[in-house]
Amino acid sequence: MPKIMYTARATSTGGRSGHGATDDGVLDVTLTTPKEIGGDGARGTNPEQLFAVGYSACFLGAMKAAARKSGDTLPEDAKITAEVSFTDREDGQGFWIAAKLNIDVPGMDKAKVDDIVKRAHVICPYSEVSRKGFNVELNVV
Repeated sequence: MPKIMYTARATSTGGRSGHGATDDGVLDVTLTTPKEIGGDGARGTNPEQLFAVGYSACFLGAMKAAARKSGDTLPEDAKITAEVSFTDREDGQGFWIAAKLNIDVPGMDKAKVDDIVKRAHVICPYSEVSRKGFNVELNVV
């Protein structure tokens, strides 16, 4: 059985139009449904935005770890913009999410970045979960 190294805990109420907070109070957000899927456009965040922040941060951390293993260092201005899309499922039985990571590593050779990205995709737990459930497109820009 894998050793648990850290557990985050958060509670949400009201579903897509409600409230979410971590138990330590660090994250406390109003949740709203995007207009595109029937919401009223009220100010707030949603699960897709939260997933996008989590995935982009986690993947950049995995890239830093992969770079270190090969003796490289990512530049401070390396960034990842995650696009997480809410879609219908092909079987018509519900919904799905798809992710695209736009990876920008200024000043580093593209072939080296491609290698680091491939290794990070193995390391990153969000990527591991994605292989078992939703589509991910990696787009080095």
